[in-house]
Amino acid sequence: MNPTSKKDYRPPLKLSMHITPDATPDELAFAAQLGVDCVYVWVRDDQRDVSFLRELRHKVEDAGICLYNVGNMTVGKSDKIHLGLPGRDEMIADFCAFVDALGAAGIHVTTFTWEPDQVWSSEPRTTRGGARARHVDLAEMRRRPYTHGRAYSEEELWENFSYLMERLIPVAEGAGVRLALHPNDPPTDSLGGIPCLIRSAEAYRRAFQVAGSPALGMEFCAGCWLEGGDAFGDLLAGIREFVADDRILVFHFRNVSSPLPEFTETFLDNGYMDMYPVMRTLVETGYPGTAILDHTPHFSGPYAAGGGTAYAIGYMRALIERAMDELA
Repeated sequence: MNPTSKKDYRPPLKLSMHITPDATPDELAFAAQLGVDCVYVWVRDDQRDVSFLRELRHKVEDAGICLYNVGNMTVGKSDKIHLGLPGRDEMIADFCAFVDALGAAGIHVTTFTWEPDQVWSSEPRTTRGGARARHVDLAEMRRRPYTHGRAYSEEELWENFSYLMERLIPVAEGAGVRLALHPNDPPTDSLGGIPCLIRSAEAYRRAFQVAGSPALGMEFCAGCWLEGGDAFGDLLAGIREFVADDRILVFHFRNVSSPLPEFTETFLDNGYMDMYPVMRTLVETGYPGTAILDHTPHFSGPYAAGGGTAYAIGYMRALIERAMDELA
């Protein structure tokens, strides 16, 4: 790395955090006080138009922050699109219109998943200090009924993925918007009769080949990678590969207690992965996108609102500084 002045050097990666679509001045001030470079937001269906998106971007920028990533759950997580259900073409048209609006509003990244039902979870457990946390028990989940009436094949889902890419990629390219594809969570073979399509590094490679365009990138979720363990692929090697290919648009920074078949989400410093090598690899490779706290255990008490985000941002910032010191 060897910057001329370590004091003046900042790695290209940017810290980001979630805000609500109707963010108040206090909410934006909290982000600014934490020193994050960027924020991301999930907008409601009635907020997908250019005027709202442009106004939101200006409001965020007035607080000295970049509005980096905007998603919409309805189009970004649609069973009609994923399973080829009635109304698919109308939903794809809505997705295309949203991407066009983002580009016109000066927002250049959006997120989607290939999970037509949900992020699957079991009953919550507790982690350090009794903090309530998401838990996954694969055996329990596999006893649940079909979510959409029947079992679907993996090739059906890949055909539906191709169908979307053929229609959405030209729109994204024209709008100057890149699509960050999040993996299935948890990344197992199938849940509720629906194959978990994006559950390995190899699945991402196939998705990029299908899309045939740099407009498709990824929301690299360290949590999902760690949940999948060896079946997902080597985490650090994955970072190096996909940074080199300019595919990682958003990096989810998350730790878990163990790989599948069962895990509990943890604080960043309390899972089975040492998160420092993860951050060091992001810094070392020159990753230029955002790093985001993903899910986190819940601190107790109303006084701790925002505590999980603040704790994680501080921890991530310290990891960045350590990496900069070691790599200088």
